[in-house]
Amino acid sequence: MGNRQGRKPLTANGDWAVEASGLVKTFGDNRAVDGVNLKVPAGSIYGVLGPNGAGKTTTIRMLATLLRPDEGSARIFGYDSVKEAQIVRQLIGVTGQYASVDESLSATENLVIFSQLLGLGRAEARRKAAELLEEFGLSEAAKRPLKNFSGGMRRRLDLAASLIAQPPLIFLDEPTTGLDPRTRNQMWETMRRLVKEGSTVLLTTQYLQEADELADRIAVIDRGCVVAEGTVDELKETIGTSSLYLSMKNPQDIQSARQITDRVLKVESSVSSEGGKIIAPMADADRVTDLLIGLRDAGIQLAELSVQKPTLDEVFLAITGEDASNKSEKEGERG
Repeated sequence: MGNRQGRKPLTANGDWAVEASGLVKTFGDNRAVDGVNLKVPAGSIYGVLGPNGAGKTTTIRMLATLLRPDEGSARIFGYDSVKEAQIVRQLIGVTGQYASVDESLSATENLVIFSQLLGLGRAEARRKAAELLEEFGLSEAAKRPLKNFSGGMRRRLDLAASLIAQPPLIFLDEPTTGLDPRTRNQMWETMRRLVKEGSTVLLTTQYLQEADELADRIAVIDRGCVVAEGTVDELKETIGTSSLYLSMKNPQDIQSARQITDRVLKVESSVSSEGGKIIAPMADADRVTDLLIGLRDAGIQLAELSVQKPTLDEVFLAITGEDASNKSEKEGERG
């Protein structure tokens, strides 16, 4: 899928790349998507998080015109995804759909053929193929047949193929699963570049760090419903304030320091079992200065002071009841 003429969306409401309202999809007794509402701002990276089977992939497939909703509606740049599906398909790119023309052909040959199917001339197709193979670190393997590619290499080629026409809206369904950290960072840079050049990216991911690094806003889907939505900072604030971490130069001062901390910050602090740091909820940042003065007056010297927000992993656990770091990353998510 892609925008063959490089055409930009023509709509009076240019603020939203995606507007989904009450999307429902049922497979037998399984209500995979149960009333999903989403609004994705144009020109942003929007992350969709959720456990396996939560409904992420089914939602993406409905937005991308690959599945018809049982209930609800979706608009892409103002166009109805069911009634105006042909227009929508010209405005979007979807990973996971790239099927090589021939397993015995090279990566370059496959991308050139795919580019020509999208309307590019042969010279432009070859230039585009070389550019994309370079960007995704596949230049050295450009002449190798696809049957000799690893899973990670195929995943990179899949994303490269989906970007041939650089459509205004790109759906990336867990694009970095199984990639090594270096390649994953390259993919992140590509996503940032796409947005700088005017595209919108809707990303589903199993990696909390990926969402934290990339997404302007995040929706958490669980059991077919959106259970939380907002910026990373907004989601972190839903489970509590930042914490103050203090470590002493002299470990014998820790109990005195804890008493001063509790009195000045008017909280109940704790001492970590690892490293012996005092950890205190920081409800009022203005009191930290008073705490530092109090510790100095008591002759207590600090070795380290830091402020940490809740992690996105903690947010995920609080919202879904499932630890993201322990989730399996099995392929073929049912939802």
